[in-house]
Amino acid sequence: MLDYIVRRLLVMIPTLLVISILVFVIIQLPPGDYLTTLIQEYQDRGEQIGEEVLAFYRENYGFGEPMWKQYLLWMKGILLEGNLGYSFEYELPVSDVVGDRMFLTILVSFVTIIFVYIVAFPIGVYSAVNQYSPGDYALTFVGFIGLATPNFLLALILMYLANEWTGASIGGLVDDDLRDAPMSWEKFVSVLQHLWVPVIVIGTSGTAGMIRRLRANLLDELHKQYVVTARAKGVPPKKALFKYPLRMALNPFIADIGNLLPEIISGSAIVSIVLSLETTGPMLLRALETQDMYLAGSFLMVLALLTVLGNLLSDLALAALDPRIRLGAEATK
Repeated sequence: MLDYIVRRLLVMIPTLLVISILVFVIIQLPPGDYLTTLIQEYQDRGEQIGEEVLAFYRENYGFGEPMWKQYLLWMKGILLEGNLGYSFEYELPVSDVVGDRMFLTILVSFVTIIFVYIVAFPIGVYSAVNQYSPGDYALTFVGFIGLATPNFLLALILMYLANEWTGASIGGLVDDDLRDAPMSWEKFVSVLQHLWVPVIVIGTSGTAGMIRRLRANLLDELHKQYVVTARAKGVPPKKALFKYPLRMALNPFIADIGNLLPEIISGSAIVSIVLSLETTGPMLLRALETQDMYLAGSFLMVLALLTVLGNLLSDLALAALDPRIRLGAEATK
């Protein structure tokens, strides 16, 4: 196991290096750069940007230099200084920009994950055990509706209904008077009061998909010979369900760990924009639009790191859960 983990960690190094190159190149593909955009904005306002400002950006961040020099400058800051870079639009270090947004994103995503698992697990088991029952048909119908409805559309529907029925706006994660305030107990309580809407909206499609996968996997296991034999020998129904079939059917839950970790940071950007959530998703989209390369690049590299770590954790958890899965050289024995 230790050898397998070490090998996977060593493979992550060139993987992340290649990803960093691709990320930087893709961000830089559109014509110009952030400095070009900044100059154009000044010209549109009929103003002239100072030469000292231009010289500062060019000297410290490599604007006007070849792309490979800018990339090396970025990687030097990350690897040697632990510095994620500087956000040109916010005029602050990247680590200072994310601040409360990162906390709110992690909070929303974590609660959504808990919601998905708590709701999907019992419904998926019930649908599989009671196949073709009225409850199964009803839950299957609801699941298909959840899969077919885009999250942003559900968000718009909830916002409309809340406004029509109560006259209240359910957008945002905090009250308007606390939006720009630093994190405090009052702001945290306000976040909890607003949290249920994005959790329901973001978690709906994930819950529906997880129910369908768990139901299909568990049905497949319940029809296998070892379950039939266990029942024929008089094994109690609950034990025949929970001992092995349910364990084997949990594989998709565990495999999803690789996707859940990056989702904690990405924060369902489209839904966040529709609901005006103060999470990192809209900030990432804005950074990509303005070619704020260090802010966008740092976000994408964190997502890449969480993806490879999540895949490693899911592989290890699957091997511990399912005896049929072997790691590395063990698979050839």
